[in-house]
Amino acid sequence: MLRWKIAIQEYGGNMNTVNKSGKIHKNSDGLGRLALEDTPENPAWVPQEEHHIEGICVTEFYEIWKKAYDEGIFHLLVGILYHRDKHTCVVVLTGRTLINTILNECHDSVTDVHLSEDRTVERVKTFSWWLNWKKYVSEYCQTCGRCQKANRATEKKFGMMIKIQEPKCPWEIVHMDWVAALPPGGDRSYNECLVLVDRYRNTPMFLTFHKDDTAMDTAIMIWNKFISHTGLFQKTISDRDPKFTSELCTNLHNLFGTKLSF
Repeated sequence: MLRWKIAIQEYGGNMNTVNKSGKIHKNSDGLGRLALEDTPENPAWVPQEEHHIEGICVTEFYEIWKKAYDEGIFHLLVGILYHRDKHTCVVVLTGRTLINTILNECHDSVTDVHLSEDRTVERVKTFSWWLNWKKYVSEYCQTCGRCQKANRATEKKFGMMIKIQEPKCPWEIVHMDWVAALPPGGDRSYNECLVLVDRYRNTPMFLTFHKDDTAMDTAIMIWNKFISHTGLFQKTISDRDPKFTSELCTNLHNLFGTKLSF
């Protein structure tokens, strides 16, 4: 029908084509079998995209592609090339327009709401395959303006690692940490333990406490049970437990000339 419309269009716009329902026309005439040249003058002409890959010579990949085809990785079916993986069989894309369409549908569409890079990769590999496709997906996600604005880091950056000074004598530097949620034990049913470790000799010492003990109780216990035996230490290494960062412990450190490191 398209061929006939092309043939009679020169007779003006007063002629209309009417398709009458009836039996299927099985005997095609010469005009219906006329094949038009694939040129811009043909209304059905679709321009072919030219694709260039910088720095890659296609002839160098001939043996690689041939080997992959022989191994069953690629299949040609009804003029369409498929890529076969362990669990998937998807269409091979070569046109940049089609690639951008797939990336848009798998990342920017309303139903996908700008997925992360890993989830976009999972979506793309269920639909299509092309050369270096994971690199394309990564670049597409990293250049997505909406993702860069919405997923920007809001937390503070981590600080630089600081090397801990090595002690020169026993009990010069002490590590402190709490062991909590213990079953009650002892005559007074203690349920927490403060572990103090000498960094010089890795010698541990254990002080028992109750969960409700305050920073004052902790300071007095350290003074009576620890410093009285080991001497005054110069530096302690611990986490930011409230009992270590309280005003009382801070003043004690200032009074003794010691320092709390984190």
